[in-house]
Amino acid sequence: MQNEDLTPVNLWLAGRSYRILVKKNEADTIRRAVKVADEKITELKQAYSGKDDQDFLAMCLLMYATDHIGTNSMNIADELKKLNEDIDSVLG
Repeated sequence: MQNEDLTPVNLWLAGRSYRILVKKNEADTIRRAVKVADEKITELKQAYSGKDDQDFLAMCLLMYATDHIGTNSMNIADELKKLNEDIDSVLG
């Protein structure tokens, strides 16, 4: 990735500012992702008192990772099922 393809983006997440360099065509997607994450952190703060921001960031990351892994597992299972059906139809 060449430096001239990057644009600086200022983001606010969990009450902190982050300045990152991203591809120009990905800036809006990253802003939307940060907005979703920040909204989820706000929800967690309302549901669980007595935690600090790092706890909420960790919870948010774990929820995202769990959702991502679950989605990928379902896609792979669906693809394997379809492939198996295709093989059965060719052999049957």
